[in-house]
Amino acid sequence: MNAADWIVHPPRAEAEALAAALDIPPAIARVLVNRKILTEEAAREFLFGGLAGLHDPYLMTGMDKAVARVEAAIARREKILIFGDYDVDGVLSTVMLRKALATLGAEVDHFIPERLTDGYGIKDEHIAIPVERGAALVISVDCGVKSVGFAARARERGVDVIITDHHRPGDAIPEAVAVLDPVVPGSGYPDAGLAGVGVVFKLIQALLQRAGKDAGLPHYLKLVSIGTVADVAELRGENRIFVKRGLEGLRDVANPGLRSLIEACGLGHRKISEGDLGFRIGPRINAAGRMGQTELAVRLFFSDDPAETRGLVEKLEELNGQRQRTEERIFVEARDRIEARELDRKYKCLVLGSPEWHRGVIGIVASKLKDRFNRPVVLFHYDNGKASGSGRSIPEVPLIDLLEDCRRHFLSYGGHRLAVGCTLPTDGMAAFKETLNALAEARISEDNLRRKIRLDGPLDLGEIDERFLGAYALLVPFGVGNPKPLFMADGVEVVSEPQVLKGKHLKFLARQNGRVFEALGWGKADWRHVLRRGVRISLAFAVTTSTYRGEERVNLTVEDLKA
Repeated sequence: MNAADWIVHPPRAEAEALAAALDIPPAIARVLVNRKILTEEAAREFLFGGLAGLHDPYLMTGMDKAVARVEAAIARREKILIFGDYDVDGVLSTVMLRKALATLGAEVDHFIPERLTDGYGIKDEHIAIPVERGAALVISVDCGVKSVGFAARARERGVDVIITDHHRPGDAIPEAVAVLDPVVPGSGYPDAGLAGVGVVFKLIQALLQRAGKDAGLPHYLKLVSIGTVADVAELRGENRIFVKRGLEGLRDVANPGLRSLIEACGLGHRKISEGDLGFRIGPRINAAGRMGQTELAVRLFFSDDPAETRGLVEKLEELNGQRQRTEERIFVEARDRIEARELDRKYKCLVLGSPEWHRGVIGIVASKLKDRFNRPVVLFHYDNGKASGSGRSIPEVPLIDLLEDCRRHFLSYGGHRLAVGCTLPTDGMAAFKETLNALAEARISEDNLRRKIRLDGPLDLGEIDERFLGAYALLVPFGVGNPKPLFMADGVEVVSEPQVLKGKHLKFLARQNGRVFEALGWGKADWRHVLRRGVRISLAFAVTTSTYRGEERVNLTVEDLKA
């Protein structure tokens, strides 16, 4: 067992006030306060907020110009080209905007670069695509905020550009008809946490409202919810509304492609959760882009033929299986290299690469290595003199800030606080590593690298009753910004011999004050050496509900324990 620090949020007076005002269990009120939800008004908005809480899309600078230009293109029968991205966020943004523009009568086309051949984003040379296709207007989705050169070339060729993105800009902003990006300085938008699908939804919201067709807006939230969760966006503010309402919409799906995908994931007859979006539906869509066949995922959402949608889903399943096998091979190779060379003892940020590592999956592997070694990880694929990297980080270390200060080494780079991408010449890797390692050594403390379990507070197992579970259900969806609550309980008795499941998980029965729950430790099979029937332990755990054969079950997901 790897030692972890248990950090318990201290009790605060606001929790008592919220529990009384909302008539909710104190443990739930404490969770709200720990999420910095301190007033009754804020708590009611968080727990019960709906579509009425969405912001006016025209608060985003440039929205009026974007809407006017789109409406003019429709009126003049000008072709609109959507320039997308190959991940879930980009694919679904493309699908949503294409469907919305078609609803408004637009002549619309799309282009998505392939991850393995084109790389990320709009390159200067991509101007050839709208010119060849006869498009007068290009709308980027989930990309474009750094495409200054492309926008300049488009202007020279008489092609207008609207940028919709959610990434940080570079040193200059593209000269476009409009740049819709909530993180651009001066955007004016009150919610900077939107994913690409969220920004596109705001454009669709403005367009449909102007056309008097906004009654159809909730239908788009199904795809917005998938893209938001898959892009690991913070589930606060509008994102929380998008995902919460989108999950409700996924109970009744009309689109044949999405319905086929849901059924293939084994979700056709049960309530879909945010975890299903992130770990079942999202990865299958993502597999197309990761394995170089993005158009398969796009086609899935436009087909009305059940036989074709089933075939496309089968292909996505096949690609996802390939992705999983490739990912496992790279993970084992990278893990063994780190452990054999004791790189985690030498460096606070791990950087590795290989020409044999598939460019499309190194980001997922970086995330798994980040979890294993509890430090930032950047992995590279080497090909034709270029090193293409993907990195993931721990909450304490904003990786994008480290890359910002390494930017002189890059041909291109971008990303977020916890996920980044970059490209540089292969012969520049040594200099990049030297710079990054020096920055990491100076900025990342040893305390940052200690595994921490942040607990919302104590919870006696006897408190997990119907009233608690009803209030707990109001906290969903969980994710970044609203993590699944973790509680602690002392003096818990193990009342069954622990069982190892599939060689890597552990299951046992836990009892406290007369209540018995099944406890599951995912990936925690090594605990069998310290657990036995009759011992008393302290648990760090989450409460998990699931449905089996129509019956709701409650169990404990164990994050850590102390014997």
